[in-house]
This record gives sequence, C-alpha cells and structure tokens, in this order.
Amino acid sequence: MSDNRDIAKEVVQAIGGQENIASFAHCATRLRIMVHDKEKIDQKKIENIDKVKGAFFNSGQYQIIFGTGTVNRIYEEVEKLGITGTSKEDLKGQAKKQGNAFQRAIRTFGDVFVPIIPVLVATGLFMGLRGLLTQPQVLALFGAVPEDIPANFLLFTQILTDTAFAFLPALIAWSAFRVFGGSPILGIVLGLMLVNPALPNAYSVANGSAEALTMFGFIPVVGYQGSVLPAFFMGMLGAKFEKFLRKRIPEALDLILTPFITLLVMITLGLFAIGPIFHSLETWVLQGTTFVLHLPFGIAGLVIGFFNQIIVVTGVHHIFNFLEIQLLQKYGNNPFNAIVTSAMAAQGAACLAVGLKTKDKKLKALALPSSFSAFLGITEPAIFGVNLRFMKPFIMGLIGGAIGGFLASLFGLAATGMAVTVIPGTLLYLNNQLPLYILCNLVAMAVAFVLTWMFGYKDKLPEIAPEAASSGNSESGKAAPADKAAPVTQLKVLEVSAPITGTVVPLETVPDPAFAQKHMGEGIAIEPSEGKAVAPFDGTVALVMDKSKHAIILEHESGVQILIHIGINTVSLKGNGFTTHVQTGDQVKAGQLLIEFDIEAIRAAGLPLITPVLVPSGLEQVAEVAPSAAGDVTANEKSVMKVHLA
Repeated sequence: MSDNRDIAKEVVQAIGGQENIASFAHCATRLRIMVHDKEKIDQKKIENIDKVKGAFFNSGQYQIIFGTGTVNRIYEEVEKLGITGTSKEDLKGQAKKQGNAFQRAIRTFGDVFVPIIPVLVATGLFMGLRGLLTQPQVLALFGAVPEDIPANFLLFTQILTDTAFAFLPALIAWSAFRVFGGSPILGIVLGLMLVNPALPNAYSVANGSAEALTMFGFIPVVGYQGSVLPAFFMGMLGAKFEKFLRKRIPEALDLILTPFITLLVMITLGLFAIGPIFHSLETWVLQGTTFVLHLPFGIAGLVIGFFNQIIVVTGVHHIFNFLEIQLLQKYGNNPFNAIVTSAMAAQGAACLAVGLKTKDKKLKALALPSSFSAFLGITEPAIFGVNLRFMKPFIMGLIGGAIGGFLASLFGLAATGMAVTVIPGTLLYLNNQLPLYILCNLVAMAVAFVLTWMFGYKDKLPEIAPEAASSGNSESGKAAPADKAAPVTQLKVLEVSAPITGTVVPLETVPDPAFAQKHMGEGIAIEPSEGKAVAPFDGTVALVMDKSKHAIILEHESGVQILIHIGINTVSLKGNGFTTHVQTGDQVKAGQLLIEFDIEAIRAAGLPLITPVLVPSGLEQVAEVAPSAAGDVTANEKSVMKVHLA
C-alpha cells in the first residue's frame, strides 16, 4: 500500500500538475479542488490511486473522496509539496461563480441551511429518544405507566425538543448573514426579533388561542416561530443592506449607525412586508409538499424513492432541507426521511453486490467500504466511486429505492427528525415505527442487491477510453455476448497480426499513463502511416464505440480480446474523422476493414496518432502477452504480438 506522501504526489500529477491547481481545500471526507483546465485531469488514473474511493465534479469543484481521517493526512502531504491550501469558504466562493443560475441559487440555499442541520439532527434524536422513553411498553418494563412520568421531566424533554424550532428564524437569519457577507450577530438579533414574546405566538394564532395584531388597519402581524423563508430573505437582504451602509457611512459613525439602521429597516420590512409575503409563499410550498407526500397508493414514495439519488447526483438536493424543516416545524414529523432512506440503502446494497461479485481486488476494496458508508447515510462513495462508473448498479439502486419508498409511503412512516438515515436513522423511528422502518430498508436493499447481482454487474474490461472520463464525455454501448464456437482448447499461442500499417513502438512510449503504465493491459503501439484499421484475426466485434468511433474490441473464439485504440484523446473529436464499417456483435475475418480514420484531421486537432494495440488485463484465458515485432509493419501481414493461453 502506498504511503500518504506518494498518494499526494500521484493526485497532483493526475489532476494536471501543480500549475493546474487554482485552489484546494478539504472537508470531512474529500479533497475539494478548483482546476484551471478540466481536460488535464486523468480520471482513470485518479480512480486507480490507492485509498481513493471515488472522484467527480460537483458544485464547480473536483472532489476526490478519501474518507474521514485519511483526507486530512493526504491534504497535509499535498501542502508539504509546496501547494498552499485554501479555506473551504474561499473555495466555495470560487465555486459559486460556476454553474447556471439555478444551480448557483440552490448551492447558496444549501450553504445557508447546512450549518444548522446538526442542531436539527440533535433535536430529532431527542424527539426519538423521548418517544422511546414515554412508550407504555417501555415504561411497563419498569412497572410504570405514562401517568407516572414526572411533569418536570417532561418539561426538560420539551426544552430539548422544542428550542431549535422555537428559535429557528434566529438560526436561519444568522446563517444567511454569514453566507451573504453581513455581521452574523445582527442576523441573530434580527431573527430573535421575529420570535419576540411580545408578538402573538404563531402556533397560538394557528390553533385559535391567540389573535394576530393588526397594524395600520389591514396588515396582520404575528411571530414567526418555526418559519423559514421570511428569516432567509430577511437575512439575505439584511446582509446586503448592511454592506451597502458600511460603504457609505463614515467610519467614525459606522459602529453606531450601521447596526441601528440595519435592524430598524429590516425588522420593519420583515414584519410588515417580507414576513407576510414569504410566509404565505411558505404555506403554499408546504401545502404542495404535503399534497404530494399524501398521494394515494404509495405514489409519492415510488416517485421520490426513484428520483432522489438522481437529484443528489445533480447537486441540487439541498432544496430538500427546506422542505424537511417545514414538515418538522409544522407537523412535528418528517415523512420525507423514510422515503429518502430507502433510496440511500438501495444504492448501498447495489454497491455491496458489486463488491461481493467482482474479482478485481481494487474494486472490491473500494466497493465494500463504500457500501458500508452508504448504510451509515453517506452515499457519495458508493454512487460516484462504483455505481455510476458501471451505471447499471446505479439504475438497480434506483429501482430498489422506488420499491422501498413505495412501502414507506404506504405504511405512512414519518421520522421525528431529519438528516440522519439508514442505520443511524433508526433513532428517528423509536416511536413504534422501527419494525416497519427496518422492513422498508431491507426490501429496498434486497431488490437492489438481487437485481445488481443478476443483471446489473459482471466483471468486464476496463473502460475503453480513460480520457473519456477525464473530459466529462461518456459513451453508450456495451460488449455484446458473442455467439462463440467451442473454445479452441488445442491452441496454445494466438498470433496477432498488425491491425494498422505503420511503425511498431513499445507501449511505454504512449503519451497516456493509463496505457504507458499498462493499467489497461499489455501489448504494443503503432504509429500509423495509413488511416485504416483491419481485423488482426477471425473473431467477433465485442464492442465498437458508436459515438466517438475511435476504439474497438475484437474477441477471438478462444476468449482472448484485443483493444485497438486509435490515437490519444481522440474521443474529444466525437467521431469526426472516423468511419466505422462494423457494429458490435458482427463476425469478422482477418484483414476485414474495421475503421477508417483521417490522419490529417487528427493531426490538425493536435492529438497524438499513436495507437495502442493491447490485450486488456484481467482475462483469465491469458497467461502471457509478448510483443513479437518492431519497426515498420503492413496491416494483416506480420505478427506484432503473441498471446500465450492459460
């Protein structure tokens, strides 16, 4: 296993070197890097680095998952290489400039709510614990009944469970001021003004035990206990207004006038304009959310359970924080949590199936701990490190999530809190819901696991084009099962003729580490002098890249496969300059034309023409691959390598 210093060096090299790093930071589980040029990132190489559990772009940042504890050590080693780290807040500031307007808005929304989630998590756990301790069945174990619980104890538990939501506007306004560049202390005071005891309590007005104040004869004014949007927008506008004032008020008066004017103007707007308007909007959003969650026949769970993790991949899932907070403050429970939990458990189970089924030691070492991470409520290693790389496991996880969500919706499960899921989430269902909660998760996991095991994954070749991943492009298509004749058991050595006319050179000279370091397999490379690739033996087209047309895999009846990868980074041409003459599944004869390519067009694009011809690693039929030619060769006339069969 590589030490952390070596890993740090490999990471820097794989993302394009120190000169490609604009800034970098880390969070609890991953390095977060801003790069100058995405095209310089070698995605395949990153994924093959020891201890890396996945890597992907999200929120404008290239994020490399190492896991808790490990990431701190890797970060320290990167800094020792002379690269200055950046604070996470500064990095977020750079990331906010990227993405479309909607993505930036959701990202900002998430930045406000994420810091207060731990408090709401604790509150939810307190609710679950109180629900457990006050259950008649639990009390009976101690020979007690609910009426025996002391009033002071109930008051104590009420303080634990109600405080965060009673003063929620203060938390939100504080966080909004912080995010938008104002003074957080002003946000706290402004938020507390919204829930001042002098105002009619919002809950009391809602149940009819109190009446709203009427200002100017027509504006109803109440407290905003448990409200979200009024505090958010007051915090956002208040921070911007404070910054506006500080630029215009003389320094000698700034300490006195800026907070005075900010609080006076914002609480006036909040109580008489912003509050009533956005509280109404909040009510409509809550009603819409409640309507969807209470659709009959488990429809809500089916739809949300399927699409939730797709939304997570897009990075705009922070909007759900707002919805969950609304549900909790209004109803005291959160039906969204149980559905989302099923979706997360299913992705973990799909990843687990890959880990148990694969024979690839590195993939197994990645998939098994990633699946456990998902069962603890963190799905990113499983999704980005495993499931999305093979796609089918991700889809099977979506199906499992839909089934589990469907059951959760049918059973009417509702958590006492938010933000903790799967195994830790059991603490939110201690109020007589735990057996059904476990059942929904087990069903989601079983469906995802079985579907992935049967249809979603099989050990196969590495990805054709490592540069496709690093450029953000993807290719459709898969290797079709060939109608193979009985294996040629008497064959000991397969002679592979030159598929291209040109000059044979060692594979190590290819300007792509994935090929040069033989991560993809063993073989040779050819500098083409003619733009044609032909079949080096009789066999079946196992895979041809339909869109980019730059690579093809042929399979011999013995099971040996050959990858012909025309040029380096030619996937970026998106098929321009390439013409394919065969399709996946076609039977071909030695010398048959497979692909034509425009040499001048590839050169004009500034891309290397050198073409790797190799036997992919991991084929159990192969004992050894030995190059057998060097120098000039003519297509289909001379052997370029010998494949010794096992």
